[in-house]
Amino acid sequence: MKQKICHIISNNNEYFILYYQFFKHAFGLTYANPNAKKSISIYPFFDQLPDTREKNQEFIDFIYRLQFDSDFQSNNIIIHSKDDIAEARSHDHVILQCMDVVLGAMEFRLNNKHLLKAPGSRRRGKRTIAKEKLYKHIYSHIRDIYPNFNIGESTGTNGDNSNRWSHSYRHWKFIARDSVYSTSYRPKNK
Repeated sequence: MKQKICHIISNNNEYFILYYQFFKHAFGLTYANPNAKKSISIYPFFDQLPDTREKNQEFIDFIYRLQFDSDFQSNNIIIHSKDDIAEARSHDHVILQCMDVVLGAMEFRLNNKHLLKAPGSRRRGKRTIAKEKLYKHIYSHIRDIYPNFNIGESTGTNGDNSNRWSHSYRHWKFIARDSVYSTSYRPKNK
């Protein structure tokens, strides 16, 4: 499998690599089956994949083969068939639309879009204000779960990796191991 991943990396498939790692680690799937004597089936449902049919199928093949990973096998987590891995258009599924709203609200605030004004205007637009109100509403619900929640950081596991599965809300700040922090992009204090 490592050889195959190197092939994907060399073909500039950063999106698929990130998506694969996110799926494999972020949800804590390996903790979904505390009674590993019985098998548990998963049916991955991805947002519509953005590349050629061949590259998308290669990604689906990787996801299918996760069940042969030692962590998945020791927890008896299976994917019956590649046909059980689906692509979806979020506007056709209410739950995916809700996820898009939450992700959009976080992206809106993390990128300081709540401060944007139209060129030549002294005030923020009605849509910007409405989006900020939506963000604040979502944020208040997240703070009910995590009282000191900081949207710029991961929610953490409280010392127990199985919380990746059991927490009702997870927020992941992805930082590559070989990343370098640059202060040149830091916002200037007013």
